[in-house]
Amino acid sequence: MEKEIIYSQEAPAPIGPYSQAVKAGNTLYVSGQIALDPETGELINENITEETHAVMKNMEAVLRAAGFSFGDVVKCTIFIKNMDEFSTINEAYGQYFKNNPPARETVEVSRLPKNVNVEISCIAVKG
Repeated sequence: MEKEIIYSQEAPAPIGPYSQAVKAGNTLYVSGQIALDPETGELINENITEETHAVMKNMEAVLRAAGFSFGDVVKCTIFIKNMDEFSTINEAYGQYFKNNPPARETVEVSRLPKNVNVEISCIAVKG
């Protein structure tokens, strides 16, 4: 099976040796997205709601670059620094999956890249 590397200039460039996403067959694996402004490289983290929306917009840009949308997402993984912010993150995240939300797990971690508060990855399938 061939794999296709997906890249979007509308999402932050990878900050390490990984791709924004990899498409294998009809499945897209999107790397964890954080709240980096794709144009400036600056963190968007005034508050957890703003940060979560920035993460989701970056994820949407990567999905779109591969010809996918949030409707194609079957699984998400959310990494958060503070489980006390779960309900606020959940509220922002839920705005992108109003109908038939994907499977998901949420894990509290001690630290994330660039000391962000939330990182989200996903798997999407076409067809």
